[in-house]
Amino acid sequence: MNHASIWAAVDYIAASNGLSRSGLARACGLDATAFNKSKRIDKYGKLHWPSCITIAKIISFAHISPEEFGRIIRKTTNPKN
Repeated sequence: MNHASIWAAVDYIAASNGLSRSGLARACGLDATAFNKSKRIDKYGKLHWPSCITIAKIISFAHISPEEFGRIIRKTTNPKN
């Protein structure tokens, strides 16, 4: 699990629910720009990770368990499995 795989899982959940990144963010009660690719790494190269609260909001919105979120991370990391 790494930064890219967690964000790939967020993108996967958005797409699976017929939403854009901004649509998922709004559905989770966040600012529409919260999941923009431009906000995932700052101009100095510092990685911005989603918080536990943000992950919990995504899980709640998608009606999935934390275990399923983990499976999505693994699936987006290694799509052959």
